[in-house]
Amino acid sequence: MKHNRFLISFLCLLFIILAGCTSENQTSNNSSEKNGDVLRLFNWNNYISQQTIERFEQTCQCRVTQDYYSDNEELLAKLAAGASGYDLLVPTGDAMDTLIRQGALSTLDKSQITHLKNIDPNYLNTEFDPGNHYSVPYAYTTTLIGFNREKLAELGLPAASWAIIFEPEYLQKIKGRITVLDSQRELMAAALKYLGYSANDTDEAHWQQAKELIIRAKPYWAAFSNTSYIRELAVGNLWVAHGYSNDMYQAALDAKKTGRQFTVEFVIPAEGAVLSLDSMVLHHSGHRPDLAHRFINFMLEGANSAELTNLTGSGNPNLAARPYIHPEIVANPAIFPDAALLHRLEMLHDINHTQRRLLSRIWTEIKLR
Repeated sequence: MKHNRFLISFLCLLFIILAGCTSENQTSNNSSEKNGDVLRLFNWNNYISQQTIERFEQTCQCRVTQDYYSDNEELLAKLAAGASGYDLLVPTGDAMDTLIRQGALSTLDKSQITHLKNIDPNYLNTEFDPGNHYSVPYAYTTTLIGFNREKLAELGLPAASWAIIFEPEYLQKIKGRITVLDSQRELMAAALKYLGYSANDTDEAHWQQAKELIIRAKPYWAAFSNTSYIRELAVGNLWVAHGYSNDMYQAALDAKKTGRQFTVEFVIPAEGAVLSLDSMVLHHSGHRPDLAHRFINFMLEGANSAELTNLTGSGNPNLAARPYIHPEIVANPAIFPDAALLHRLEMLHDINHTQRRLLSRIWTEIKLR
C-alpha cells in the first residue's frame, strides 16, 4: 500500500507539472497573439502556396491569417464598409488608383525591402504608383483568348484576334460554345482594343461603338462568365473563352491531366490586351507594418515567389524567380510576354464617378438587349 500511495503521489505530481507546462505553453501562445505576432493578409483566393505561408511563419515565428476577395470591386467595397486591421492587401492597378487617392495606404520603408532589386524594371514605376512609394509587384495576369486548338483548326477559325469573339462570320460557327467575362471594364477593353482604341479610352462615342459591337456579338455567346469557363473549356463544352491567363493555364492543365483528346491553348490577341498587375501594399489600418515589410521581402526571394507561379500559372515580375519556375510556364508567351508583346499590353486605369455612371448605364443596356 505504501508503494501504491507513493506511486499515486508521484503520478499526481507529474500530472500537475505537465498541466502547468501545457498551461504555460497555451499562455505563451495566447500572449503571442495578444501581443500581435500575427500578420493579417487580405488576398485573392488561392493566390499563395500554403507551403510559402508555413515557411514564412517558421521564419518570423508568427502566424499569418488570410481573408479573401474575388475581385477588386469586392475588395474596395469591403474596405469602404469598414473592414480594417489588415496589414497587407494585394490589389490590381486600377484599385491601387482608388486606394492611393483615398489615402488608405501607408508608404513603404524600402530600407526593409532589400530584395526589391529582383523586380523586372518593366513592372516598376507604373502610372498608378510612380516611384513605387506604396506598392511592390507581386504577380500579373493577361486577359486573353483561350480555345480548343483542334476544334478551331477543324473549323478554320483564327484564334489570335479579338475578331473570334466579336465577328458574326466566325461566331456563327461556334455559337453557344463561347463565353466572355462578366466584367464591364474587361469586356469593354477587349472591344475598344479590337476597334483600334486604347483599353483606357473614355471617349463616350468610342464607348458607344464598343457597346454596339458587343450587342451585335451577344446572341452568339453562351454566357457572361468569370469562373465556369475554366471547367467548361477543360471538358470540351466550350471552344472559345475570353478570360484570364492563369485560368486558361488551369484549364489547359486540367484537360491534359484528364486525358482529353484535345488541347486548350491561350493567346494574346494581335490587337493587344489588358495586363493586370497585382501588388503588395500596406493598409493604413494594419497593426504590424514590421511583419508586413518582412513578408514583402520574403516574397521577393526567388524560390518563394516562384511557388505562386508554379501553383497558379500567374505571370511573375520577379527575375530571381525564373530559375525556379517550371520551364514550360516560362516558355509560354501568354504568361511571360516578350518586349514586343508587352508593348501591346495595357494596365487599366481607374475612372471617375461620372464615367462609372455612364459605363454602368452602357452595361445595363448590353445586359438587357
